[in-house]
Order: sequence, then C-alpha cells, then structure tokens
Amino acid sequence: MPEYPKLTAKEAEKILLGSGFILDRQKGSHRIYIKKTYRMVLPSHTGEILHPKIIKQLFEIIHEAEDEA
Repeated sequence: MPEYPKLTAKEAEKILLGSGFILDRQKGSHRIYIKKTYRMVLPSHTGEILHPKIIKQLFEIIHEAEDEA
C-alpha cells in the first residue's frame, strides 16, 4: 500500500481544483466537489490533517476521473 502525504483540507482542495473538480455546494463543514459523474465530499476543518482514509479516497477518485478522460 502506498504512503500518502498528510494533507489539510486546504491542500486537498487545491489538488481537487487542479484536477478539474469544481465546488458544487457546501453543507456545514463539508464541501462537495464534482467532476462529471464523480463526487468527493471533503470535510473543511481549518488546520486539521485529514484522516488517511479520506486522503486515499481523494487520490483514488482523481485517478479514476483522469482515466475516464
């Protein structure tokens, strides 16, 4: 299993936006990003490191979305 970097919500948001995702909506502290049929929910708690499972999901969904293009 690859080692994923430790990211904050702000850093993860930059990666998502750079990969072509757009901010669809926000509900509370969760921001929902979409790209075609893919959706990523990202908790936006300022300064906190995201859970490793969320970071893994982030990179997997970006990889899937790029493979489809």
